Amino acid sequence: MTNRPEGDARAARNERREAARQRAQRARTQQKRRQRGVRLGLQIGLGVVLVAAATIVTLVLVDSVQPAGPGPANTSQGGITIGQDLKAVSTTGSPSPSATDGSGAVRITMYVDYLCPTCGQFEKANGDYIESLVDSGAATVDIHPIATLSNRSQGTKYSLRAANAAACVADRSPNQFFAVHQALFAEQPEQNTAGLTDAQLTKVVTGVDGLQQRSAILKCIQDQTYSKWVDERTSAVTGGEIPGSTLEEFPGVPLVLVNGQRYELTSPITNDDFRTFVVTAAGATEPTPTPTPSATPTATPTPSASSTPSATPSS
Repeated sequence: MTNRPEGDARAARNERREAARQRAQRARTQQKRRQRGVRLGLQIGLGVVLVAAATIVTLVLVDSVQPAGPGPANTSQGGITIGQDLKAVSTTGSPSPSATDGSGAVRITMYVDYLCPTCGQFEKANGDYIESLVDSGAATVDIHPIATLSNRSQGTKYSLRAANAAACVADRSPNQFFAVHQALFAEQPEQNTAGLTDAQLTKVVTGVDGLQQRSAILKCIQDQTYSKWVDERTSAVTGGEIPGSTLEEFPGVPLVLVNGQRYELTSPITNDDFRTFVVTAAGATEPTPTPTPSATPTATPTPSASSTPSATPSS
């Protein structure tokens, strides 16, 4: 029996060790490659998720800050102006806080919420008086429907829906706006109730005589076409942007101004007090002691100073 030389045995062992070492190295390399692949896959997957999430957030943010779009026709900065014969008049820009439209008429400006009980009380006491002034041409009235009480109707957002309905009328049947404005207060629901349903609201609006484009108004109410616009105007007004006024802070609804001067509500709200305020505000804009331009029509015109708005016959 012959023995291998000792050198050959050592060389064989070295070859086996080297082969084992190379196999281990290849295994480690393959493991590292697999680990890098897993990490890369996770990174790519996470990146896709993050990009998708960022896209969704961006879309939500863009949607949330999209402008409400153009408001209803016949409005200027949130208000519609009603003039002689209770017809809508063209407006350009915001009303001046000082006085009139150049016709000598007193300018009344009102910010109202159709769910606001105090607004309803003011309308009940002074609606007919304002109507007589405007109908005669002695005054114009800028009406701004806003929705400050949308959270006071058990989640139905009645304030917003009612203001949207008013905006629909301003857009499609402006000469009936004042009558619709009165009708909304005549059927005003109590605060903290669900308010009127859309069907009931539509019935109130379309029940006004002479309403034009009824089907378009119906669709406008159902689609809440101007709800974003109402929200935008409400935010602007409550934030201190109050056309027709020099006020820097919104005092709440109703806000009533006569020739830019704020009327301080009395308790109770009375027509006598508001008449006095109108006469005073109208007189403040007159350069001479002649009868104020806000004279309302009477059955027999008189030459005396009683031709001021306070001489309007009560209805």
